[in-house]
Amino acid sequence: MKQLFIPLIFILFFGSLKAQSPIIGFSTTSAAQQAKIEKDFEDKLKASNLDEWMQRMSAEPHWVGTKYGEKNAKWIRDQFKSWGYDAKIETYHILFPYPTERVLELTAPTKYKAKLTAVPVEGDPFTAQGDALLPSYNAFSIDGDVEAELVFVNYGIPKDYEELEKLGISVKGKIVIAKYQGSWRGIKPKLAAENGAIGCIIYSDPQDDGYGRGDVYPKGAFKNKTGVQRGSVMDMPTYPGDVLTPGYGATKDAKRLKKENAPTITKIPVLPISYEDAQPLLAALEGPVAPESWRGGLPITYHIGPGPAKVHLKLKFDWQITPAHNVIATMKGSEYPDQWVMRGNHHDAWVHGANDPISGMVALMEEARAVAQLGKQGHKPKRTLVYCAWDAEEPGLIGSTEWVEDHKKELQEKVVAYINTDGNGRGFLGAGGSHSLQAMVSEVAGSVTDPQTKVSVKERRIARDMVQGSDGSFKLYALGSGSDYTPFIQHAGIAALNLGFGGENAGGEYHTIYDTYPHYKRFKDPDFAYGIALANTAGRITLRLANADVVPLDFQQWHTTVSGYLDEIMSLTEKMRKEVEKHNKLVKANAFDLSADPKKPAKSPELKAMVPYLDFSPLQNELSTLKSTIDEFSKLKTDHLSKEQKSQLNQKLIKAEQMLTSEKGLPRRPWYKHQIYAPGFYTGYGVKTLPGVREAVEQKNWKEAEEQIKVLSTTLSVFNNYLKEINTNIK
Repeated sequence: MKQLFIPLIFILFFGSLKAQSPIIGFSTTSAAQQAKIEKDFEDKLKASNLDEWMQRMSAEPHWVGTKYGEKNAKWIRDQFKSWGYDAKIETYHILFPYPTERVLELTAPTKYKAKLTAVPVEGDPFTAQGDALLPSYNAFSIDGDVEAELVFVNYGIPKDYEELEKLGISVKGKIVIAKYQGSWRGIKPKLAAENGAIGCIIYSDPQDDGYGRGDVYPKGAFKNKTGVQRGSVMDMPTYPGDVLTPGYGATKDAKRLKKENAPTITKIPVLPISYEDAQPLLAALEGPVAPESWRGGLPITYHIGPGPAKVHLKLKFDWQITPAHNVIATMKGSEYPDQWVMRGNHHDAWVHGANDPISGMVALMEEARAVAQLGKQGHKPKRTLVYCAWDAEEPGLIGSTEWVEDHKKELQEKVVAYINTDGNGRGFLGAGGSHSLQAMVSEVAGSVTDPQTKVSVKERRIARDMVQGSDGSFKLYALGSGSDYTPFIQHAGIAALNLGFGGENAGGEYHTIYDTYPHYKRFKDPDFAYGIALANTAGRITLRLANADVVPLDFQQWHTTVSGYLDEIMSLTEKMRKEVEKHNKLVKANAFDLSADPKKPAKSPELKAMVPYLDFSPLQNELSTLKSTIDEFSKLKTDHLSKEQKSQLNQKLIKAEQMLTSEKGLPRRPWYKHQIYAPGFYTGYGVKTLPGVREAVEQKNWKEAEEQIKVLSTTLSVFNNYLKEINTNIK
């Protein structure tokens, strides 16, 4: 991403808004005390610790199951113990595939054998560690040995297959080659298999992730011609975590599915490759020239195929039950020990992982160290803090998911919120999560100074957003998937946040052998200034949640956001209806232009089924009723409550997010319980809000859309009654 220019007038304007309203969840007296605690916390943060710890943790490859990964886990545990935490390692036993054979070769019309190896670069000794480096592959691809004609499918997302259908091109019985980007990688083999393909190749096109973006490593930050992005292709939109223990912890003696019955392992073999290896394959394709929007940055004419390019793909894996070591460090609360505030970041990586995840992990550790110092000075948090370093995140959010599944009942009783971080860069604060926490996060962001501009990170973010056309308010994005917040919010119904800085640290090192300490120091956050900003932001949120008199939830902003989601779905439905009407008029008038490749003429369009008028009134009515209840909740006064009454109130608020879940879960994927946020079935990491209704509409499953409107309206009714009960009890 290019560095954004923020007009000086915005910085000056927002920089002048220094007055702070009372802190949400705190009385006037406790707010003043909290402000002092947070300032003291900030003063204790040291960038040199982040630098030192990153060098230590990223010195060797440490994917799940490696000796260095276990060594890192034990070292993290011991660091927490030295600061005064009760720290331990909880180990789960998960299925993890290691590649033993990888073959990709062009067999016709010419011959080429893919190298499948990234080259070491000058000035970065970590890239020359030879056999210690994890081979490039996609975890949870099946074993396979296939040979077939090749078809180029652009990004391999639903609209690309719609385009292929228009062109009369089928991938049935073929091997597809897709570009990275456009969606989460696991969607590409999933859709390919659904469309009849027998194999899938994924490559990074230099236009998206290489010399089209800037100078390549080692001269610049971007992916060189041999770089390959590793990554999981597990079907995480069905469920994340250990593929053999869906919905329950992968303890040593857990009952396991047979591997061949695990639904989240791919149906076809899939392999990632470099753009050096991709070019001969793509150059050998003929057939229609790819649409302009499909073309990449290689010096070739992009054709779709199928053939005459024919490829042979052979993959074998060693499928082993592997230990995953989660570090759990606890500081018992001084007043509410059975109310927990949780922080987490994973510690495993595909290779060295300096950026992903160590840059976030060291920020979490420095935050925890400073919080521990506060405790020794008499400012121990009122609620229990639980800091977590997760293992096996990279292959499918496995360490965190198994831990949440194993402890789900206790977590639902005790956890106020879970705050997640992952890889960190520099630039603008990215913050997503439960919108009941939006007002509190906005307040915290207003109190943290941006290292570069010296205005608050909130002011800088808003200025950037206004340049892009926003309304000037601070908003959380909705959580899809892709990091360890997923099991907390979407399975257990626990309010969650995901935080990190970025926007000015673009590069091509993601999941490659080039994600090293030298790369990070040159191109990401050289002075760890934004690592400190992350520790400061996440730490203040953690301390605020830990010390608040009343859990700082604001449902008015939640209501505005959710109402907006419903408006989007209603507008989408109306847009679909108008598009179908327009299409059918053109078909009846025989007004389509069918000019195309004369050898493969485009498919003649047919009449489409009309879009029915869905009754959204149950949702509109429930949201209208909720607004009145939430307005009443926002006016409640809690200063008169005793400590015991506040504790009881907080216990109710802790469970508020759980009221937005349904035990049956989403259609075809019951692991996902939350009715407001979920990763998309065909987007993977990308979020779908009000997912049951939205995805039914998008898939034109009108019967299911009607059913899901009823399910969601029931969920909103339960949530409304829950808040009403709180209102009544406080009075």
